[in-house]
Amino acid sequence: MSLEQYHPIRLIQEQSQKLGEAIALEGYGMPAPWNKVSWEAFDQISGDIAKALIGFDLAVQDTVVILSQNCPQWTCADVGALKAKAVVVPVYPTSTIEQARYIVDDAGAKLIFVGDTTQYKMACELADLCPSLTRIVVFDREVKLVDNKLHCHFDSLLKLSHPARITDELEQRLQQTSLDDLLTLIYTSGTTGDPKGVMLDCRNIASMVRQHDTVLPFTQGDVSLAFLPLSHVFERGWSFYVLCRGGHNVYLQDPMAVKEAIVDIKPHTLCVVPRFLEKVYSAVQDKVAKAPSTRQKLFAWAMAVGERQFEVNQGNAQGSAWLSLQYKLAHKLVFSKLQQVLGGRLKFMPCGGAALDQNVASFFHAIDVPVLCGYGMTETTATVTCNTLNNRVAGSNGKILPEVEIKLGNDNEILVRGNTVMRGYYNRPQETLEAFEDGWLKTGDAGQFDAHGNLFITDRIKELMKTSNGKYIAPQRVEGKVGCCPFIEQVAIIADAKNYVTALIVPAYESLEAWAKDKGLRYESPMELLRHTYVVEHFEQRLKTLQAELAGFEKIKKFTLLPEAFSMEAGLITPTMKLRRKMIYHKYASEINAMYGK
Repeated sequence: MSLEQYHPIRLIQEQSQKLGEAIALEGYGMPAPWNKVSWEAFDQISGDIAKALIGFDLAVQDTVVILSQNCPQWTCADVGALKAKAVVVPVYPTSTIEQARYIVDDAGAKLIFVGDTTQYKMACELADLCPSLTRIVVFDREVKLVDNKLHCHFDSLLKLSHPARITDELEQRLQQTSLDDLLTLIYTSGTTGDPKGVMLDCRNIASMVRQHDTVLPFTQGDVSLAFLPLSHVFERGWSFYVLCRGGHNVYLQDPMAVKEAIVDIKPHTLCVVPRFLEKVYSAVQDKVAKAPSTRQKLFAWAMAVGERQFEVNQGNAQGSAWLSLQYKLAHKLVFSKLQQVLGGRLKFMPCGGAALDQNVASFFHAIDVPVLCGYGMTETTATVTCNTLNNRVAGSNGKILPEVEIKLGNDNEILVRGNTVMRGYYNRPQETLEAFEDGWLKTGDAGQFDAHGNLFITDRIKELMKTSNGKYIAPQRVEGKVGCCPFIEQVAIIADAKNYVTALIVPAYESLEAWAKDKGLRYESPMELLRHTYVVEHFEQRLKTLQAELAGFEKIKKFTLLPEAFSMEAGLITPTMKLRRKMIYHKYASEINAMYGK
């Protein structure tokens, strides 16, 4: 098929015509009609939204914002706006008013879709602050509106009747859809400075869909759970793929409910970040550590069998009838129970956003839960390399997708070229120019390939820390090792221009308090618990074990336990949960100085 035939709106319309009453969208735990939306209804709703936007005088390639938690309305608004040939600008629902204002102003958005009461209040503030913003549409029908002329509920747009000229205009816009149409502006979270609007067009998405078809076993009717934010390129791009391929997309409004949702929904797939897998892994390890010795030995035996069988399945080792028999028993006694925690029918889990620890990856490979790590960024419409079911190498990000080119530049920087690479940064011609080198996108990541063409990320060039002893440290590597601990929620290391590595650690309080109760520790406040000698010693021992594979100069020598989490509200993390190191170091300067004897 030509790339034109992969235009996302064209593919979604074809699926709607073909699948009719089958379920396209499902709002987990939501009331009717958003609990189950058929393909036929999805097509009708998105068409009605497109007509409403045209009726609001939204011109071709005008911008609209979506500021909401995940829900079926999010995708209906997204696809509806794209049918009207508008440009969709997602904003994280956890954004501050300052962050949202910057994006609305920079994009020149005319209309904003919001989810609940809190987001509606922010939208009202934005309407006062941003000259371009004139209309607000609210997904939650229970929200009370303060302006009945320019504010409306999403459901009310679906009941509007439109004159023939509006219908004709929509048909004309649909016929004129082009791969060169700008589809979205996705603002990078920016660990330093203002966010930049990444311009992705329909060609980027079409190429992404076509390339994913060549490497993933996703089939029509497969259920995908969308629990990562749709405002991020990973979940949004994946949701486009699911719908373009006739899948059933389930939306989770509260990502904290993912544990229960997975068991209820039993998805065939879901996108995950390493932190999610680390938590599953650490919870299992913690449970095994508390089990009787016979159970511990059974688990260790089963894992060893699973690891050997995985190598056989990957073509790296010779199988045997005895191993097959052992594996069947290990599956029955151990693996099947672990798989049920993740719904029991996962075909694969795409994983991205950060490096996944090799021990965590090996655990999921052994229990036959296929985690497919990939590499990409917003500027590349997410994936440029990925592992597949038949090619899963722990620590690697897999092989290059068929329509993408990669070469290594200075300092082994990964340079990318292809149809999924962004058009540029919106309103930023100079920064767009600086992002490319002779037509190749400069990623800022350093990597290397093995003999089989698998990509390994070695460093984040811009985030490497250099100690006063001249040693380079990749902070994510150290933080990834430490983050596998069930007692650690967040960690930020300090090493730049220092003679040893230290860390600010936010404990997982629920696990820590359960441990303290089990040990009979007495304390009056969280701070008193964190300063308790036994607690400090407990973390020292944990760190010693977790860092066993690190070089001496990489290991955390001193740490401080913090009573508060790094939060977006405090400006310490980005919407994609990346650390704003400069802000963290500033806020905790006295704690850091104390660890260096200052």
